[in-house]
Amino acid sequence: MKIIAGPCQHESLEQSLEIAKHCADVCGKYGAEYIFKASYDKANRTKVDSKRGTGLANTLNDFRKLKSTVKCLTLTDVHDYVQVARIVREFNDAVDVLQIPAFLCRQTDLIKAACATDKIVNIKKGQFLSPQDIVHVLDKTEGANEVWITERGTQFGYNNIVVDFVGLEYMIEWYDNVVFDLTHACNDRKYVPGLARAGAALGIDNFFLEVHADPDNAPSDGHAMINLDEFERIVDDIYCYSYTR
Repeated sequence: MKIIAGPCQHESLEQSLEIAKHCADVCGKYGAEYIFKASYDKANRTKVDSKRGTGLANTLNDFRKLKSTVKCLTLTDVHDYVQVARIVREFNDAVDVLQIPAFLCRQTDLIKAACATDKIVNIKKGQFLSPQDIVHVLDKTEGANEVWITERGTQFGYNNIVVDFVGLEYMIEWYDNVVFDLTHACNDRKYVPGLARAGAALGIDNFFLEVHADPDNAPSDGHAMINLDEFERIVDDIYCYSYTR
């Protein structure tokens, strides 16, 4: 079982260390592999003046320090092949997983550039993409070290994301390394535990969730991020409801 967890965007080394240490300890308790995630740039914010992050260099230098303290892999988003090239050239040791955001999941040049590195590539399935169409995304990943596909809700519904569990089961059946993004699959953190239990019972082994010590005051996605204090309860639910345990 893999658990990807961290803040929506990197805010400071101290905060990311607090989150990573706690999540790593909990995952170790349940025998899960832990991957710390944080974005250096939230490139798709709705408002032009919204906070986007601390930038590539600052964030990935902090990733280096974090990895020297916490035993975990690290994951961050990339938005174009220029960023991929810079990470490989300047920060290759800081990042283990390159994530393709959902709105860029069909960007051929970006996917190919990420897959040409030695990194694991995590591709978020766009809300507009059917589970069956993932095969065309995977056609672009030839030569990749390892590819994960993350479900984060399949369409925009009544002011929310709707999770298609039939589609999710199709993905489990036909694709390797399927990840369920619990916090982007709803707009209210109180529903995350239920999604976690449902996904575990369906047979999902790998989960993605955003966590924060003070989500109500986070610069982005605060409504969906779970409080750090709730992380262990959700991991325990996943473990207890796991179909594959």
